[in-house]
Amino acid sequence: MRDLGVGFGYLMKGQRWVAQHGKQYGMGLLPGLITLVLYAGALVALALWGADAIGWATPFADDWSSPWQGLFRGFLTALLFALALLLSVLTFTAVTLLIGQPFYESLSEKVDIAESGHAPESGLPLWRELWISARDSLRIVVRAAVWGVLLFALGFIPVAGQTVVPVIGFCVTGFFLVEELTAVALQRRGVDLRERLTLLRSRKQLAWGFGTPLAVAFLVPFVAVFLMPGAVAGATLMARDLLGENGSDDGEAASRGGQDSAAATRRMPRT
Repeated sequence: MRDLGVGFGYLMKGQRWVAQHGKQYGMGLLPGLITLVLYAGALVALALWGADAIGWATPFADDWSSPWQGLFRGFLTALLFALALLLSVLTFTAVTLLIGQPFYESLSEKVDIAESGHAPESGLPLWRELWISARDSLRIVVRAAVWGVLLFALGFIPVAGQTVVPVIGFCVTGFFLVEELTAVALQRRGVDLRERLTLLRSRKQLAWGFGTPLAVAFLVPFVAVFLMPGAVAGATLMARDLLGENGSDDGEAASRGGQDSAAATRRMPRT
């Protein structure tokens, strides 16, 4: 359970770090603002025409009497919008990181330099890093979409669907958020997607402590934009912990296995 508090602590440390480095914070806001405008436009369009889409998809209900037709389609419209919100939270980080790759790479490097005096470099050209980031983000989005559909279906279970399932949803969302955010630092260290997932699964509570509060906060409009720079900074600190680079005995002991496997991954040729 201690890792829950440690993960939340990294989230707070990241926010404090960018608060003390105003230039990096200001530059880190730009990708989030661009992504927010794109997502807001999509959600507004769904709010305006979502009911029409549900009506087109349920022609069998055309002859239903009132109020059953309205209740049925209204319920499906609300569920569609809720699913869209969940997917927007799951994908917002991936899209923002992709748009802001150079900004967040620079921010993450400065955190590494502040912590240890140097920043690991991938040695890859920018276009190659963008390709790897886009490919890995797509894989994560597919995984998150599968979870989203599953949780959407489980939401119909009485009681549990309205209590337990949302909690699970936030934990799942938080885990994938952490994967995307730590990828900025871990990709520079040559740790691929499979190994990143292995590292995070070995310390799920650390990931939940960082990602679950962030997932809840990201539901509030504009909050995601202002928290993203600090989230990247905090995720860099977490990545250092996962690989045993923070210098603390606890961090090294907890992540020695992940560090060894990550080192093996870095010796593998990139694909």
